[in-house]
Amino acid sequence: MDDSLVPGAWVRHPDRPDWGLGQVQSAIRNRVTVNFEHAGKLLIDTATVSLTPVDPDREAP
Repeated sequence: MDDSLVPGAWVRHPDRPDWGLGQVQSAIRNRVTVNFEHAGKLLIDTATVSLTPVDPDREAP
């Protein structure tokens, strides 16, 4: 598991920019629950998807 994927971390799904910014809710091994702005709460398998960590303070409005 990526050490940056901890509860509270902000991420984006590389193949789904339309989901918007997501906040990690929980991370257990390669199973990460993320609450996305436009897609809601989803379980992501990080063995198949590499979530992109982001700094929400540096995101363009």
